[in-house]
Amino acid sequence: MADDPSLAAAVHRVDPRDDVATAVRDIAAGERVGDLVVRTGVPRGHKLAVTAVPAGAQVRKYGFPIGLAISDIAAGDHVHSHNLATGLAGELDYSFTAPATRLDPVADGRTFLGYRRADGRVGTRNEIWILVTVGCVANTARRLAETAAREFAGRVDGIHAFPHPFGCSQLGDDLSATRRMLAALAQHPNAGGVLILGLGCESNQLDALLADIADRSRIRAFTTQDEGDEFDAGLAAIGELVALAGQDRRVPCPLSDLVIGLKCGGSDGFSGLTANPLVGHVADTLAAAGGTPVLTEIPEIFGAEHLLLERAVSRAVFDDAARLVNGFKRHFLDHGQPVHENPSPGNIAGGITTLEEKSLGAVQKAGHAVLTQALAYGERVREPGLALLEAPGNDAVSSTALVAAGATIVLFTTGRGTPLGFPAPTLKIASNTALAERKPRWIDFDAGVVLAGVDRDAAGDALMDLVLATASGQPTRAEENGEREIALWKRGVTL
Repeated sequence: MADDPSLAAAVHRVDPRDDVATAVRDIAAGERVGDLVVRTGVPRGHKLAVTAVPAGAQVRKYGFPIGLAISDIAAGDHVHSHNLATGLAGELDYSFTAPATRLDPVADGRTFLGYRRADGRVGTRNEIWILVTVGCVANTARRLAETAAREFAGRVDGIHAFPHPFGCSQLGDDLSATRRMLAALAQHPNAGGVLILGLGCESNQLDALLADIADRSRIRAFTTQDEGDEFDAGLAAIGELVALAGQDRRVPCPLSDLVIGLKCGGSDGFSGLTANPLVGHVADTLAAAGGTPVLTEIPEIFGAEHLLLERAVSRAVFDDAARLVNGFKRHFLDHGQPVHENPSPGNIAGGITTLEEKSLGAVQKAGHAVLTQALAYGERVREPGLALLEAPGNDAVSSTALVAAGATIVLFTTGRGTPLGFPAPTLKIASNTALAERKPRWIDFDAGVVLAGVDRDAAGDALMDLVLATASGQPTRAEENGEREIALWKRGVTL
């Protein structure tokens, strides 16, 4: 883009068809970038028009439309919310053409040290988890985890409570979804043992929850109203679980045993250029080896869903995924909300203007892997290959859903930064070096290096190496900081 070598790194244009390029540093009005004279200043991460676009015409980035020009845009203009708007509306009719070709997995040769469970799944941690049926016993769970972590220190990888405020005053599908999520978490391979605390009078009855758990050999559960001293009973139960889990050992496991959640939060204008494509490299590597990457945040693929649907391995998977997308749009519309009420204020400040732009950058986390399954909220992965999981864009809710689906590591890309962590090890991947340098206690990997000239494949391989080290026990920044939590998606009325 730039004739002047000093400005050669001023902007990044993803696709030759694009009408815009992303500024990799602040560009002042009057500066020259290649043959362009910048007409209005362009902040770092924002878009510079490299071609003229008349009012009403589509503006392209990533090779696809990211919205419509709402006024004439001249080459050299700053392109943002003052002259670009979404083109999204409601539900769409999607047409299936042909199934994508599913390739046989090829052994990668790389391994990690994981915990192989009785059902064949492999965990990346061997922890004791404390879950609750209802928010009334949330603080009891927290106190138990803190005491047990001291009493049984060093015998397992950790003892953690994951409370939530729901489980009572819920009805129908809303209550069923809470129960389904908790049952899925209770069967997670990173949990060498699980204690479930109930109260006794809640809507989410303990017996009904336990009925959804196939193997209860490493589950301990009781209702606190039935115990004389629930704290002593809890510590005794945890002691039994520690004795069982403490016998587990890490063993070499192939990449095909990994299930990795793909998530972005606090995205900026660089997310789709750096961090998300590197995560896509990991997703492709994993899927090619027979592993399972899982993509979620359905409202943040609106405008880019065609890139996933065309990779469906069958008509049935295509139909499931299309229903999932349109069903989420209908959820918005039924509540009187537009489907494009996104990006967030932080996204906009970072240079993202429309949901189409955000989505086209976000789906790159899935690489080019074939879509093998579409999962409802609370469902667990059924087979290898890319899975599309129903969940909202909210960081805590969608990351919890990824873990419940079976993710044993979560790759979380961010341009703004967040301290959040979840039950499975969560690697924070910065889209820009400035964030990585400013928040080293939050960030595990700096994807901004690709803008400085580091080869994209080499950076992707380095991220894959970090994933394998993490799967083998190396702690993430969030784990070191004690950032571990869950959040459930409540969609129904409250009694």
